[in-house]
Amino acid sequence: MEKVILITGGSRGIGAATAVLAAREGYRICINYLSDHQAAERTCAQVRELGAQVMSVQADASDEDQIIGMFSRIDAEFGPITALVNNAGTVAQASRVEEMSEFRLLRMMKTNVVGPMLCAKHALLRMSPRYGGKGGGIVNVSSAASRLGSAGEYVDYAASKGAVDSFTIGLARELAGEGIRVNAVRPGYIRTDFHALSGDPHRVSKLEPGIPMGRGGVAEEVAEAIIWLLSEKASYATGTFIDLAGGK
Repeated sequence: MEKVILITGGSRGIGAATAVLAAREGYRICINYLSDHQAAERTCAQVRELGAQVMSVQADASDEDQIIGMFSRIDAEFGPITALVNNAGTVAQASRVEEMSEFRLLRMMKTNVVGPMLCAKHALLRMSPRYGGKGGGIVNVSSAASRLGSAGEYVDYAASKGAVDSFTIGLARELAGEGIRVNAVRPGYIRTDFHALSGDPHRVSKLEPGIPMGRGGVAEEVAEAIIWLLSEKASYATGTFIDLAGGK
């Protein structure tokens, strides 16, 4: 069976690092991105240098019509996916809850919760034996924030990732008998440009003294865990979480 992976939010950071590792593992790769076409093309170029087949698809991974179109393109060019990495997500400026608008909260939940659920839905329509599939793997990118709460910074983001954790557990148990494994990684304090969205691109450096390991992580360390969870080496793991937050 051909290995085909979809990585949402795959143009930069953890998503891009995962794409590079997936190339080394023989996957055909679809890199989904929302707006940064140049970053997506740079990641595609890295993947092609490794000899892997890759395509990029611009789509809002929280809009079902666009998700349907994205999956149709993958079906046509690579065949049905066997692996999904729900990596697309957003965070907003650091603030207290009483300062958060309804628009901010709805956007946070749509992007970080509804999007992964919809992408999983359409992956299952290809993976599940109920629909002629042969199984597969899903890894949700959650966050250490789901455990820590992110008080005074972005409780809404933490809550959205708590929902991802619950979704991971429930879906894993729902699909355990269908040859589909569902797991999650919970990164924290990773050096990517994601932190700029919260208004503090230097956040990791500032917080390093409070991290037990004394340093921030890098995207490749998270990608290694994602690819392991999708591999046969993790064949008995479902509903599992790997924390990547330096001991925090």
